[in-house]
Amino acid sequence: QVQLVESGGALVQAGDSLRLSCAASGRTFSNYDMGWFRQAPGKEREFVAADRWIGGNIYTYYADSVKGRFTISRNNARNTVWLQMNSLKPEDTAVYYCAARPYSRDSLEHPHAYNYWGQGTQVTVSS
Repeated sequence: QVQLVESGGALVQAGDSLRLSCAASGRTFSNYDMGWFRQAPGKEREFVAADRWIGGNIYTYYADSVKGRFTISRNNARNTVWLQMNSLKPEDTAVYYCAARPYSRDSLEHPHAYNYWGQGTQVTVSS
């Protein structure tokens, strides 16, 4: 019931900033938990950030590796979620994926907990 499309990936230098966007279909965006994951060549897909909308409040969660540098945000009316990435490092290089699921009590950090995925967008950070 949900289609996700990521955009905004690019080749940047260490220390630069980049903003990724995820456009979602549907009229019930506010009922979904949203997440960002990334996968580097030869590595497993890892959690980056997630948020959930509850009673008009947004709750956000971040992996330790990106805390303080990345920010997740959403606009329910526009059915869009963003990932603002600052102070990028070469180790941030990966394909970034947008993910969604109907609101759940399950952990937000595991890929298997999400049932909708975008196609991914490449982020490359040079030194």
